[in-house]
Amino acid sequence: MNEPVLRLVGQRVRELRKKQGYSQEELGEMAGFHFSYIGGVERAEKNITLLNLQKIADALQVNVHELFVYSKFVKSGTNDKEKLLNEINEKLWPMKYSDLKKVNLLLSEFFDS
Repeated sequence: MNEPVLRLVGQRVRELRKKQGYSQEELGEMAGFHFSYIGGVERAEKNITLLNLQKIADALQVNVHELFVYSKFVKSGTNDKEKLLNEINEKLWPMKYSDLKKVNLLLSEFFDS
């Protein structure tokens, strides 16, 4: 399969798996899949279902939307401003709402003064 969304989600699964120090075997076991299925997802060879995406997200201990936060994989033709905004966005997404409110207040204080 050569669908961009499968490639991007697969890369994101791989990134989150490695970030947490799991092998494909370990992630597969935690999510209830054979390791070869995890490898197929990461290589975009499997058209993964939403239910299976949820199982993988649960095993990675992330919300399912985190599997779609793949701005790191935007093509290299992206301009510098977009790259920087992507980096900032990736740092903000996992934050709690209360912390985001603090960041917003800090930005307002810093730039509106």
